[in-house]
Amino acid sequence: MSGIDVGEELGARAAQARALALLRIRSRALAVVIAPAAVAVVLFAAGAQGHLGGPVWDGVRWAVLGVAVVVLLVAAAVAVAIARARPAVSPTVPVAEEGAPDLYRLVRDLADRLGVPAPSAIALTPDCDSWLEDRTHRSGKSRTTAEARNTAPVLVIGSPFLWWMRVAELRAVLAPVVAGTDSSAHPDIAAARRFVRGLDAAVADGAAPGRGALRAVPAAFTGWVARLLLRACREHAAEMERCVAATASMRAQGVDYALRIAAQEQVGLAYAGWDRLLTRVALPAWRMGRWPSRLDAGVVSALTELSRRDRLADGFTSRLGERPACDLLEEPGIADEATSLLAARLFHGGPAESGPDWAPVDWQQYPDEVVDRKWRTEAARLHRVLDAMGVPPASVADPAVPTLARVMEHLAGPGGPGEELAAGIGAAVARDDAQAPAPGPAQQTASAAGADPLDLWGPDPLPLFPLQPPRTGTELLADHVAAMVCCAAVDTAGAAPGLDWLDGPALLVDGERRADLAVPVLSLVEDGDPDPLRSWLAEVGVRSDKPVRLV
Repeated sequence: MSGIDVGEELGARAAQARALALLRIRSRALAVVIAPAAVAVVLFAAGAQGHLGGPVWDGVRWAVLGVAVVVLLVAAAVAVAIARARPAVSPTVPVAEEGAPDLYRLVRDLADRLGVPAPSAIALTPDCDSWLEDRTHRSGKSRTTAEARNTAPVLVIGSPFLWWMRVAELRAVLAPVVAGTDSSAHPDIAAARRFVRGLDAAVADGAAPGRGALRAVPAAFTGWVARLLLRACREHAAEMERCVAATASMRAQGVDYALRIAAQEQVGLAYAGWDRLLTRVALPAWRMGRWPSRLDAGVVSALTELSRRDRLADGFTSRLGERPACDLLEEPGIADEATSLLAARLFHGGPAESGPDWAPVDWQQYPDEVVDRKWRTEAARLHRVLDAMGVPPASVADPAVPTLARVMEHLAGPGGPGEELAAGIGAAVARDDAQAPAPGPAQQTASAAGADPLDLWGPDPLPLFPLQPPRTGTELLADHVAAMVCCAAVDTAGAAPGLDWLDGPALLVDGERRADLAVPVLSLVEDGDPDPLRSWLAEVGVRSDKPVRLV
């Protein structure tokens, strides 16, 4: 037996030992519940045999029996609540086998090479990660208990991996993940996981708002009991999962191990490009009521640009001649659109369906639909705030014409007017955000029955994972002033809106991106010094006294 086999066996035994420790905690909780009933049985049996007689012992017997009945009823109610609690399920886009036969074939071949059960299904997530997820608890309504327990977990794959990685790299990255199905099939580990997931779901249900007093009190008590048990299980559950992961990693070392080391570099690169794409490119579009419908295809462009700029990533684009993993899907465009919409719902809170105020946008339309519209919307908001503050126009002859000179003269004036303007911009942005329709549960389940890929999530609102912390008033003011400058450059100097895959909206002058606008704008906003910005405007040929078209 090799060293890997020995390590794998030890890891499996350690995981099983931790699972048995979790099951013993469950057994001890059950023993505590039935202890009063057992005492009552002993007392009544002793009385029936002529022992422990007299009125005192009769009172003790009936008192213990009453306590036992109450404890059993409460325990039964708690057990039913825990059993009915629905564990959290990651929002994903399911991939049917007829829509990706090659991907399913790759995963099954990988499971055969590893000697483990194949995952029951495949789903995509808009994140740079992959994992196994047990969903038998949610699907148990349509299956028997035995069928649910024998169902393999679902393989969740990060959608950026499919578009950036090559087929061989994806197989190498998925090997340790698929190897985890062996531990999921172990009865003790599976039972321990179900126990912990049930407790975790009960805690979440107990903390959920919106219940009346009659339901809130029992739910809170159930949550309190579940928290006590979870605290007792925490160490064993963490160690069990660590041992399971170590065992899967050791088992996967025999499959594409050398390639997996190189593929891990692609995982880190994909994460960096995906984060920049979401925060710099997708987020401005979401704020404008547009959602890019090809985020996964965009991550390839972003990572290619990152490889070009970063010498540490040099040479990674040479892999692009090989077959991409997205070719394993029959309709990669449909999958890309579904995961792009899910990303917008998770990271921004967008609705589940497209509409006039929430429409998809292609990358070719992004400069006009997002960048130009964003600049002019922010410039219009800036002038509305100036009007509300009573700031006089720069042109006395035509006071209704919005100009960049008005903004510069106000910020360069005495008394530090930037702080007041920043506060006004922050308040205006907050009002506009408050007036935007909130994506509640009704919007998220508005699609036809079975049409929404998130039906498995249920009627609860999706969790929201904001990409950036709230911006300060000064940051918002700097963005609005920069937008006003860009509008003036487009209208008076022949510039054009553009898209930078790593930095988002960009100003193109003579076809080249100008990335040096932030410093002179900050000098004006923070220090009240307009000279650096005037020099920049003169270099580009922007007329600050000319009118600017707003939305």
